[in-house]
Order: sequence, then C-alpha cells, then structure tokens
Amino acid sequence: MEAPWWVPLRALVLLLVVDLDPDLAALRPLGAFFVLRTIGGTRGTARPALPTLAQVYEHQASEVYGNTLTFRVRKVAAALRAPEPRIAASIAQQGLAARLWSVALGCAVLYGRIPDMSPWRLYWDPDASAPDDLWLDAVEPLPGDAGTIADLVLHGHLEPLTAALRAEYRLATGLLWGNAASALAGAARQLGHRPDLSAGARDLATELLAHPLLAGALERTTLRRRSCCLYYRLPEGGVCGDCCFTRAPRSSPRGASG
Repeated sequence: MEAPWWVPLRALVLLLVVDLDPDLAALRPLGAFFVLRTIGGTRGTARPALPTLAQVYEHQASEVYGNTLTFRVRKVAAALRAPEPRIAASIAQQGLAARLWSVALGCAVLYGRIPDMSPWRLYWDPDASAPDDLWLDAVEPLPGDAGTIADLVLHGHLEPLTAALRAEYRLATGLLWGNAASALAGAARQLGHRPDLSAGARDLATELLAHPLLAGALERTTLRRRSCCLYYRLPEGGVCGDCCFTRAPRSSPRGASG
C-alpha cells in the first residue's frame, strides 16, 4: 500500500524539530489563547507579583487577591452578570483550560516539544480579562507527546482545579471534564486553520480525548458535548456550538447537565 503524500513531509518536519526559544515567540501568530509570556527570556521581563497556579489549587491566600480562585469567579460573574456563582465558576474553568491546552498543543506542533508547565512554574493574574494571563518562570523543554501533555495539563492542572471547584461550587464532575474536553477540541480546531499544523494537532487531540478522564465527554464523530457548561443560563447566553442542547432549555433543575 502506497503511503499518503503527506507522510514524507511529516517525517521531514519531525526531523526539523527546533528548540524552544526563551520567549516562545512562535506562539504569538497563533492568537492570544496560545501566547505564554516568560519571565526573563531575551526581553528581560521581571517576575510578576502574582500567585502560582499551584498556590491557587492549594487554596493558599494571596496578599493581593485573598482566595484567588474565588476572586476570579467573582470577576467573571460580574463581567457576565451571572445569576449563580457556579455558572461563572464553570466558565472560568473552561477559559483557563483553553489557555493551558492551547499553549501545550501549540508548542508541541510548532516546536516538537513543550515547556515544563507545572503549576508551581506558572503565574496567573486572576484580575486580567480573557484570555487568562499566564507567565512561565523559565523555559525548560519536555517531550511534546500526548503522554507528557496529559501529565502536565490533565493531572498537573485540571485535576486539582476540578477538585477545588467541586468543593467550592458543587459543580458536577461530568460538566468540568466536559469543559476540559471541549477546550481541548477548540484548541486543536484553531490550530487546524494552519495546514502545516492541523495533522499534528488533530493526532494529539485524538489521543488526549481517549484519556480516561476525558473519554466519553464528547461524541466521537461530531465532538458534541455530552454535558453543558451552563452558559445558556446567562442573561444573554445561548447554546455553544458543541453543546449537548440544540437550543437553550426554558428551565432546568439545579445541577442538571452540570
């Protein structure tokens, strides 16, 4: 059987893996969700006076923001006029998940490697507008495979974030992992606009979506969610493109689909 035309090209790309540059500059043309600012680097950026995501997940109080996660949820709630804190918590979690997936996938397909994005290395400004403002303390390269991405993003970030939000806002596990899966599919879809990146992004996303924490969160062929992020409950909300609902329900019992 003759190999598809793109196999030799992809092999060449893999051979041309480049080192992560100190500023992760190649991410910038991909859009704001993919950008990750680095402390130091060639621009000499100073360390920000911000909490790390490890401190956020561990409920360590910030001198500026107090409970950082609560501060972020309240900010999102005020901006969207959310009638319930849990709606804002869901949307805040999906926004942060989208940033983490975007950086990881973007680096993997552009560089062939990803930076160590462990929670204690990422600084977060909960008072920033969307997309979430993240800073990396230093660029330390790791393999750009799905297993490493899962270890960093799923286990390092989204598991403790899910636990924190469930404890504080009583959000359903299915809703939160649905948010994570939807954010992953969205990042891969955005990278798909670049022909040179689409195959790599799709392969990584497919492998990650098969992870036990995400498996079943989306329909296999359509990538439509099996849960709802609650966005439709906002005053001017509606259903998202991948929502399990085709139109917003008139009413829903507390906790339904979430």
